[in-house]
Amino acid sequence: MLLTDKVIVVTGGTGVLGQSFVEGIHAAGGTVCILGRNKEKAEQLAAKVRNNGGKALAVQADVLEETQLEEAQQQILETFGRVDGLVNAAGGNMPEGILSPETDVFDLNVAGTRKVLDLNLWGTVLPTQCFGKALADSGHGSIVNISSMSSQRVITKVLGYSMGKAAVDCYTQWMAVEMANRYGDRIRMNAIAPGFFLTEQNRRLLTHEDGSYTERGKLVLQQTPYRRFGTPEELIGALVWLLSDTSKFVTGTVVNVDGGFSVFSGV
Repeated sequence: MLLTDKVIVVTGGTGVLGQSFVEGIHAAGGTVCILGRNKEKAEQLAAKVRNNGGKALAVQADVLEETQLEEAQQQILETFGRVDGLVNAAGGNMPEGILSPETDVFDLNVAGTRKVLDLNLWGTVLPTQCFGKALADSGHGSIVNISSMSSQRVITKVLGYSMGKAAVDCYTQWMAVEMANRYGDRIRMNAIAPGFFLTEQNRRLLTHEDGSYTERGKLVLQQTPYRRFGTPEELIGALVWLLSDTSKFVTGTVVNVDGGFSVFSGV
């Protein structure tokens, strides 16, 4: 129970990966605060945790709206008194941010690309700015960002997403150093870079309606030594480790959980 007595905030907690994070934090003994735009779904998840003997709070907030984040922080502090961890799980792609093969590269949807970039970058920065001081005040705060293989390798079609996640990697390293300079080892930041996991945002890119793989899905599996997609539960071990005191001397690190995708040359 590595997270016993720790209050952990999960942005994007109602998404596919976010829900898995919520369940993993609860299983590790943590108190989980579920932030999402869908209040009803967040409430359902919180109720499930409480029904299983845990502590959870559902809070409606958009990670790009600073006022909503401040209100969420106030509600969490009034309920639990402190924040010990933050998981920046909000992010992802959007249809308007995808460049299809038949589209000229110079006809890029700039507005859509910028929207995706903003979600992934500022959707990580703004919650950190909001909850960061509360984390430092707890005396042992840990922030975990969600990166991607697209920050390390060129993944076609998803420029905005790739730029956003590359910026998250840069931010993770930069912020880890700046926080250490000011707070010592009281607060730290790391990231997890998932390989390919089926979510609602990428499912249509990787699989057909009948569950068979698209050409893109087949290419991903060819590049993945494990020859399969990951399951959300396979991210929990790295997440809990980074949130817990067992990784207290770890900061500025991006942990790959990718079935070997990042190291395989294809030969």
